[in-house]
Amino acid sequence: MSEIRPRRSVLAMPGSNARALEKARALPADVILIDLEDGVAPEMKDASRARVAEAVAGRGFGRREVVVRINPPETEDGEADLEALAQAGPDAILVPKVRTSDTLIAVGSRLRRLGAPPATRIWAMIETPMAVVNAAEIAGVARDVDGRLAALVIGPNDLLKAARIRPPGRAALVPWLMTVLAAARAYEIEAIDGVFTDLNDAAGFEAECGQGRDLGFDGKMLIHPSQIGPANAAFGPDADEIAQARRVSEAFAAPENRERGVIALDGRMVERLHVEAARRTLAVAEAIARLGA
Repeated sequence: MSEIRPRRSVLAMPGSNARALEKARALPADVILIDLEDGVAPEMKDASRARVAEAVAGRGFGRREVVVRINPPETEDGEADLEALAQAGPDAILVPKVRTSDTLIAVGSRLRRLGAPPATRIWAMIETPMAVVNAAEIAGVARDVDGRLAALVIGPNDLLKAARIRPPGRAALVPWLMTVLAAARAYEIEAIDGVFTDLNDAAGFEAECGQGRDLGFDGKMLIHPSQIGPANAAFGPDADEIAQARRVSEAFAAPENRERGVIALDGRMVERLHVEAARRTLAVAEAIARLGA
């Protein structure tokens, strides 16, 4: 099993907000997502880019994963973002408005030519109908030598608008979400659910986190620190899940069960295929413990 990195909470913040960047160093989010695109006014792009590159290069975010959303790579700002970040070396670069795999291959090739560290991955925003239609092709970039692709991130508001789905519209969007999730799982990359924008509706946010978890997403993109706790709780295994996973793993490791495909455990039948899921649950729990969250 490859290294597990919890991505329960992906907190977005504008790169133009120096105070927010400083505060992020102490927040319990698994991922700090610094935005250079929509969250930054045109006249602030250059100054924000320099500030973000300096902050990323300074490695002051502890164990938190640091991802930077760039401007569309075909624009001047997008190219400038890649040049600045290639040397700063964030954990990942989030590419917005991806429609086909060509964009990601081009970004990966450009990062290689700019000398970006191999550990710097690419995340892709899925926020157009074309991206959903091409989800499998886009996710397949993970197999390309220059792909660097590690995660797909849902942009629900853009999808709702483009599809002309009336608000709240989350239920109507589920088939699209599952299309993206299936593509991510087929190529063994992460899938991050999109934002919930009503900060006054805590119950609604918790419900959507629960739905995203049940659908199979690995975490959720957030817009405010108050959303971190509920997201961490929803997308991380609880004590009962951890205990059950440990029982399944230990049961199949017992000498009398090592060759069996199915065993009885706690009054129900458990198949060997459940062992991999149990081991992943335990690995996620251990990774979360290492984060101290």
